[in-house]
Amino acid sequence: MSGPGEAVQAVTDKVKEVTMQDADKPKLLLDEVTGEQVSKSELKKRQKQREKAAEKAEKEAARAPPAASNPKKRSAEEDEGKLEPHQYFEMRSRAVKRMKDTQSPNPYPHKFSITYDLTRLVEDYGHLKKGELAEDKPVAIMARVYNIRESGENLRFYQVGYDGFKCQVMAQSQKSTSIVPFADQHSIIRRGDWIGVKGFPGRTSPKAADNPGELSIFCQDLQLLAPCLRQIPSEHYGFKDAEERHRKRYLDIMINERSMKTLIVADEIDWYIRNYFRSNGFRHMNTPILNKNAGGATARPFETHHNDLNMTLSLRIATELPLKMLIVGGFPKVYEIGRIFRNEGADLTHNPEFTSCEYYEAGADVNDVMDRTEELVEGMVQKVCGSLNTEFHTQHDEVYQVNWAKPWKRIEMIPALEEACGEKFPPGETMHTEEFNDFLKRMLKKTNVECTPPLTNARMLDKLVGEFIEEKCINPTFITGHPQMMSPLAKYHRSEKGLCERFEAFVCKKEIVNAYTELNDPFDQRLRFEEQARQKGQGDDEAQTLDEPFLEAMEYGLPPTGGWGMGIDRMVMFLADHYSIKEVLTFPFMKDVVDNKDKVRAAEIVDIEPMEAQGVGHK
Repeated sequence: MSGPGEAVQAVTDKVKEVTMQDADKPKLLLDEVTGEQVSKSELKKRQKQREKAAEKAEKEAARAPPAASNPKKRSAEEDEGKLEPHQYFEMRSRAVKRMKDTQSPNPYPHKFSITYDLTRLVEDYGHLKKGELAEDKPVAIMARVYNIRESGENLRFYQVGYDGFKCQVMAQSQKSTSIVPFADQHSIIRRGDWIGVKGFPGRTSPKAADNPGELSIFCQDLQLLAPCLRQIPSEHYGFKDAEERHRKRYLDIMINERSMKTLIVADEIDWYIRNYFRSNGFRHMNTPILNKNAGGATARPFETHHNDLNMTLSLRIATELPLKMLIVGGFPKVYEIGRIFRNEGADLTHNPEFTSCEYYEAGADVNDVMDRTEELVEGMVQKVCGSLNTEFHTQHDEVYQVNWAKPWKRIEMIPALEEACGEKFPPGETMHTEEFNDFLKRMLKKTNVECTPPLTNARMLDKLVGEFIEEKCINPTFITGHPQMMSPLAKYHRSEKGLCERFEAFVCKKEIVNAYTELNDPFDQRLRFEEQARQKGQGDDEAQTLDEPFLEAMEYGLPPTGGWGMGIDRMVMFLADHYSIKEVLTFPFMKDVVDNKDKVRAAEIVDIEPMEAQGVGHK
């Protein structure tokens, strides 16, 4: 049996043995990522590998687009752009219905107070330099969104338009003053939406030194005013199909800047004419559209029925007769700009509904009217176009250089036709006879000019004028010396028998003005109307009827008067450079399109039930 000393020595020897064994083993360290005990060298190796992986991931993240931080959102926007029109319509309708139900936000608010005219942005703030902001000039604008561009989660650029003017709206989250989160406020906006923006003008500060920055509205608060449920044409493909543009005029105006500018030209012409007549002592009058007899022009009228009176009425084909009755009543200078309706075909220069201007001036004759025409039109062209020299492109790609400066060229009708036909025309006083009818038929055959029936003297003569005189009228030209039988409301020529004091003004081979010294002899006027009635009996649907109320008014005395009529739409065509009248009308006449497809409407998609409505009769 060993003693205590021996036991102690045994323990000491054992500790030494274990220590020597541990010294021979490698030292282990904890890998905090995996929780393993590994050697020092293994741990360093793993750390280096992880550092390289992190560095690589950081570089890949830097190369990825900003939208990659929100792949779900990017995917949704990409998907919307790829949807078929009906799919987009259904998706957008449902989204707007959810807004209506939750009122978050109300997609159709009652009002938005506009405090600034966006069209003045360049004029008022074009002087701002790169990066300069006018934060002390708060503005509230309304506009339609044409394009949206994102740069990360907190920055959006909108291209917007208002009244023909387009600019940029820049929205940054750090400048937002809205209580609505930035993402929630902007994520619901789509191309075509109407939005209200509160903010201030400024010029952006891009990094490129050679980029001066873009004049913009810096958005502080944004409100959806009216969502667009349908896809609008892209800037890349545009909206070019003429048939579709004319049927969907609102979309044409929305997308095509030239279409809006054309209608602005029409408005400027209307404004100039009204201002001209007002400044020259004329009064604007409104005359009836519905009449028992449609007179004042050679045209076939539209007819309608008045149920209560059981009476057939005609839509007016001119404003001449009632305006002259106002001259009889005592107004010395009157005019009217209004819609005219003629039951005729639609072509490049004619539409069944169009705008005309007529004026009548007591004491004036055809020469005074001619002078006023030159004065009015020259001033109008200068005001609207900024020059008296304009360019007009025809449907055949011809280009006419037009000089509108006065005095205009004047051509006498009969001498010009004699030169074209190579024969002397019978005397003016015989131009209403059957003999002259035979002569004109021979001239048509000789010159290979066709005229559609009925072959009345007036129609055949007008056809010859169109072939040999009007075709030469590029610059504004007066054609004068019309036969009386072509002009049932014009006064006879004071020196040329059988002719009347009338002129037509032509530009680019098309008529823009018809004017004359007004016939004020009630005896002669009755005979002229009776001759027109005779031609109507021969099958001329465009001949005028005998108007007893007008004849009775003339018996009270119509003073010497000069009268004038202009086709406003024709003037817009020439000044806006369009060969088709459909391009200058707000909503041109279009034939019906038969569509047998069942179209789903927005209300049907979201199951909206119609509300009960009760009408109240006219008071």
